[in-house]
Amino acid sequence: MKKRNILIGLFTGACLIAITATFFAYQLFYTPNLLVEKNEKGVLYIPQGAGIFQVLDSLEKYDYVQEARYFMFVAKLLKYNENVKAGRYELRPNLTNLEAVRLLRLGSQAPVSLTFNNIRLKRELADKLCRNIDANPSEFDSLIYSPAFCAELGFDTTTITTMFIPNTYQLYWNTNAEQLLHRMKKEYDKFWNEERLTLAEAIEMTPIQVSILASIVEAETKLNAEKPTVAGVYINRLNRNMLLGADPTVVFAVGDFSLRRVLNVHLEYDSPYNTYKYSGLPPGPINVPEISSIEAVLNYERHKYLYFCAKEDFSGYHAFAKTLSEHNRNAAKYRNALSKRLREEKKAEAM
Repeated sequence: MKKRNILIGLFTGACLIAITATFFAYQLFYTPNLLVEKNEKGVLYIPQGAGIFQVLDSLEKYDYVQEARYFMFVAKLLKYNENVKAGRYELRPNLTNLEAVRLLRLGSQAPVSLTFNNIRLKRELADKLCRNIDANPSEFDSLIYSPAFCAELGFDTTTITTMFIPNTYQLYWNTNAEQLLHRMKKEYDKFWNEERLTLAEAIEMTPIQVSILASIVEAETKLNAEKPTVAGVYINRLNRNMLLGADPTVVFAVGDFSLRRVLNVHLEYDSPYNTYKYSGLPPGPINVPEISSIEAVLNYERHKYLYFCAKEDFSGYHAFAKTLSEHNRNAAKYRNALSKRLREEKKAEAM
């Protein structure tokens, strides 16, 4: 009887231990422990070279984890501490330790959206493109100013900006500067498909030349409906071996983007970007043109206009002309209207 009671006691103890262990294991693996009772996802950034303790520090810092020791126990059990992957991870509410560790161990990142536009100068690229990812802006700059690296991508340090096609792209947060540039080259090659290459060939331009002209069109008008007409003017001038005579190239050459009126003194500024002094296209783009401006060049409007200037109503539209005398009349109207506006603004400031 005594022996039987001992066996019953041992069995009961073993059952209690098993139940306790099962309950503990369930708590460890299957009970929500991250973002418990939260309403929104949490975002966890793990930089390159980070270890398990840095991951845990971030989880605790943003109050993502309820029981840090339980998370750490599961992480070590599944050997996540030996294979921490950098990246940006989205954690949904009420994640269990098992779900969280599996997500992080597999490196199942959530991509970020990279959107850029309205870039005028090459030096603005690093700030705009590296802002929401882990790419180092200084490293990015060193690469786009490197003749060897630019040549590797098929450009030089002047034309490298034509590689960037303004759009929205999905990529991982831990993309470095070199990977980012190779991704932009991949998107560039995708953009310049057979159809666009055929259109460029038809107007006897390379993709780089198309983008350079598109940058001038971009600077001349923000009205997509007018862009093919403006592009047609410059194509006509190129075909007649005329100077492009584009005011935005002079502004770019001078480097004073606050200029509201280009004067004769500016037209004499010596720079290969001054298309009043040097024939043909400038050596590089004067901004990063939108897709609409590139398409406007490839599908330019066939007409006989050689001149255009802003309309005197300041609507943003332009008056186009076939002859210089007609253009001079249009330009005089605009100059008179602009002078009147400037006088009124100066008078208002004095009051």
